[in-house]
Amino acid sequence: MDEIKYAVVCVDDDPFILQMLGFQLSKIVDQKYTLLEYFTDPTDALDNIDELVNEKIDIIFIIVDYQMPKMNGAELIRAIKMKYPMLKCVMLSGQANQNSIEALNKDKLLESFIEKPWDEEVLFDAIRPIIQGTL
Repeated sequence: MDEIKYAVVCVDDDPFILQMLGFQLSKIVDQKYTLLEYFTDPTDALDNIDELVNEKIDIIFIIVDYQMPKMNGAELIRAIKMKYPMLKCVMLSGQANQNSIEALNKDKLLESFIEKPWDEEVLFDAIRPIIQGTL
């Protein structure tokens, strides 16, 4: 049996968006070695990221929505980067605060911003370099 070595974490409060991401990511991510994780709750995602790091599973990238209950995507990315500065974060949102996105970019905390609704090729163009740089 193949051993899981990598993970991709997706965080969005809309289960339909997570389902669509899973469908699209399965076309570009080798699931023999990569775990695709989905969370509607940002705090659950943070806990899972800690578990993955403790299990020595390399997180290739994290996709985060902006508008979520409990904490927005910018707050989540800042929390992730505070603990794990090397993790790559992509924001996928239709309701992002432009000032927050500019601040994330200025602080070099965001690899890419993709606006919803997104085109699959735009998503792939954003994550291909991250995947190639990790694997």
